[in-house]
Amino acid sequence: MSVSGINHVNIRTTDVAASSRFYVDVLDFKFREGQPVMGQQPNWLYDKSGRPIIHLRIMAADSASTGPIDHVALDCQGLSSVMERLKARNIEFNVASVQTGVTLVFVKDPHGVMLELNFRDES
Repeated sequence: MSVSGINHVNIRTTDVAASSRFYVDVLDFKFREGQPVMGQQPNWLYDKSGRPIIHLRIMAADSASTGPIDHVALDCQGLSSVMERLKARNIEFNVASVQTGVTLVFVKDPHGVMLELNFRDES
């Protein structure tokens, strides 16, 4: 067996509308409800290729922290567009550049999940 990549990230939320709005407005995800599984309504955020990347689970978080998960890193395109969206919505973020030609944008979602947005060869 070998691992070929991340299938999806599951984020607990009691406010699917606020969570999905953040990801749709800021990162251009597409929101879709899935077919109920084991009595629960799955809510998915899809990337531009149609892959389900984030699963919003209707469930309260265990605490005010994000638990043992420190952050979620996403490969992205359109650095200037994302920064404009964040500024327009008064969402705090930090930017760092690394020597490998990658610009990193760090931003928290509505539930405090830290996102590391990786922009390769964009400045």
